[in-house]
Amino acid sequence: MNIFIYSRKSVYTGKGESVENQVEMCKEYISDKLPNADQAELSIYEDEGFSAKNTNRPQFQQMLKDLKKIRPQYVICYRLDRISRNVSDFSSLIEELNHQNISFICIREEFDTSKPMGKAMMYIASVFAQLERETIAERVRDNMLLLARTGRWLGGTTPLGYTSEKLQEVVLDGKLKTACKLKENPGELSIVSSIYEKFLELRSVSGVSKYLIREGIGTRNGNMFSLPGIKEILQNPVYCIADEEAWDFFRKHHADICFERPDCSNRYGLLSYNKRDYRKKSAPRQEMDQWIVAMGKHKGVVSGKKWVTVQEILKSNIPTGKKPSIMHNSYSLLSGTIYCSQCNSRMFAKQRRSKERIRKEGSQKPYDYICNSKLRAGTDLCNCFNLNGRKADNMVFDSLLPYMNENKNIFLQLDKLKRELQKQIGKDPCKVIEDKIKKNTGEINNLISTLSHDNLGESFISRVNEKISELEGEITSLLEEQSRLKNKAGSYEESSLKINQASDDLISVRRIYKIMTLEEKRTLIKLMVQKIVWDGKKLHVYIDQ
Repeated sequence: MNIFIYSRKSVYTGKGESVENQVEMCKEYISDKLPNADQAELSIYEDEGFSAKNTNRPQFQQMLKDLKKIRPQYVICYRLDRISRNVSDFSSLIEELNHQNISFICIREEFDTSKPMGKAMMYIASVFAQLERETIAERVRDNMLLLARTGRWLGGTTPLGYTSEKLQEVVLDGKLKTACKLKENPGELSIVSSIYEKFLELRSVSGVSKYLIREGIGTRNGNMFSLPGIKEILQNPVYCIADEEAWDFFRKHHADICFERPDCSNRYGLLSYNKRDYRKKSAPRQEMDQWIVAMGKHKGVVSGKKWVTVQEILKSNIPTGKKPSIMHNSYSLLSGTIYCSQCNSRMFAKQRRSKERIRKEGSQKPYDYICNSKLRAGTDLCNCFNLNGRKADNMVFDSLLPYMNENKNIFLQLDKLKRELQKQIGKDPCKVIEDKIKKNTGEINNLISTLSHDNLGESFISRVNEKISELEGEITSLLEEQSRLKNKAGSYEESSLKINQASDDLISVRRIYKIMTLEEKRTLIKLMVQKIVWDGKKLHVYIDQ
């Protein structure tokens, strides 16, 4: 008899309902309640530090795989919510266990899934487990938002210009409670002030980026400021002084302001909460009417009037009807594929704005490849010469044509890959499985014929039925294995066809390359080229041999 024991705990504590204690209690239950417990083979699965909100847990997933291989008689856990607090995940597991005739036991609730009432009660219990999880999450969120109204710093990465400082406050019942506030970092705050002043002067995030690079100003980790990072600083209310202009702005946008207008102060900055909806995937930024804005206990550095002006400029810089960005432009072949040898950044195509641009209708416009560092900050960051785009594209593509002869290494590699695939297919194992299925089916038919005789004892009938069930279980496993092997063979055959197609395509490229589309040429380059490097004088193309 095989028995699986599963235990889980969200946070390691070393006490209470630890995974070890859960396993021991399950073992005691097996010893006291299950027949032939001394002969049982136990498989133990422990997940520590994993939540029950989903089933993406390593040991739980391993148990699901082993269920199909070993087919235990029981799956036992200490409590229902150790498995899952999600009704959908839980019901899927129970259906799988029922399909395989595996009993599921929770020793705390003592449910028996082999009976209709036990199964129904288990579903009801799982509903309440999910309700409990969602209630706890909502309660924590509400408590955090309640604390936010006091202007405390609730944790997380501190914004540039501040550090977190612990302090003690006296609450109404006289108890001391520890809270956190933001403490000013003068050196970093001077950078923040420069960012705001430069943006008001240049009205451009990329302009601010070039200024910071030119002046050698970086983040607290010594890296260059990214464009999204600069924009985040410009949009963060933490730098805004809690004055009347700021209060009016947030009131206009229907934010939940936690102080009245007469309480505005030129001394403190603002703290904003609930800016993102963490209940949704990727935590999207919410509209301002969902924000909670409180007066913090830290010093603000930008007046409300300046901060509001910055928001208006940022909003006006967003083009209307903007189309989704694409990885490549519609005219260059190698944009984003070439690397600059001086700064190791990618090079991108940029059309020339000089008078040499050809103005005739339908003519090809000249462009250059420029490294990303130079695009961001000019020659202050990288002074590598630009690369003539049209010449580079033609040269790289022409350099690939000699490699498309049938005696070249790329075709030898394709042939080698095809031979390896054929070896992996080998003899047909599906035929062996099919013979076993026929054999088991014949045995089942013989046993059924035996049961048709009169005067058979109950014990004999019971043993025959057990043997029939065993053979049916083997047939089910064999059918699953047969299906898996057929899919695998299909994938091998599909891969072989793709290799043949690749060989044919490469041969035909020599004939049709002049009429190939830009996208087709890009695909070919991805297939054949490992890396392209420009050193300012020569273009180095590394073929993927």
